[in-house]
Amino acid sequence: MTNPRVAFLRELAGEILDRYGRGRMIVAVDGPLRSGKSAFADDLRDVLMEREHTVFRARMEDFHRSREAQAAYGPDTPERYFGYGYDESALRRALVEPFRLAGSAAFVTRVFDPSRDAWVEPKWITGPEDAILVIDGRFLLRERLTGLWDFRIAIDGDPTDAADLLAYATRDPRTVADVVVDLGDPAHPRRSGERRPDET
Repeated sequence: MTNPRVAFLRELAGEILDRYGRGRMIVAVDGPLRSGKSAFADDLRDVLMEREHTVFRARMEDFHRSREAQAAYGPDTPERYFGYGYDESALRRALVEPFRLAGSAAFVTRVFDPSRDAWVEPKWITGPEDAILVIDGRFLLRERLTGLWDFRIAIDGDPTDAADLLAYATRDPRTVADVVVDLGDPAHPRRSGERRPDET
């Protein structure tokens, strides 16, 4: 099935694959709360799989710190959440680093269930030498993480949540992304700044 959203995603997938030779590649999708980034990343995975690539999917939400662990960093504030809400050590150790190793190295795409505030039993998986990981989440393009990704996508939109406001004041992901996507009309995504066909 082809529609404007799928057509846009296929064009974007082509751009990503132009940079993708052989080996492992990680695509990060950042954006403010409720920006549509997760659904966009899901659809991007599906379009990449159309081209017979092995694609894995991960969400930063599944690398949360527990509420107890966050409490070690002070009271519950937007500053604490922005600084310590996610377990970036687990992200690197359990997912990014072993994924990069390829070969027989196993990795996990989920370590925590934020809805239950509980760790989950890790499911270690492996993949072929050539594979793509698509991950979405808030704060992915922050300076201390952005070097982990091969291709960086930012969903356009001004932040409204307090933690997002802090993140964007520190480093606006739209200024460091390879592509900024406007999802103002989710059925008709476009690159930020481009006119839609029906606009004059």
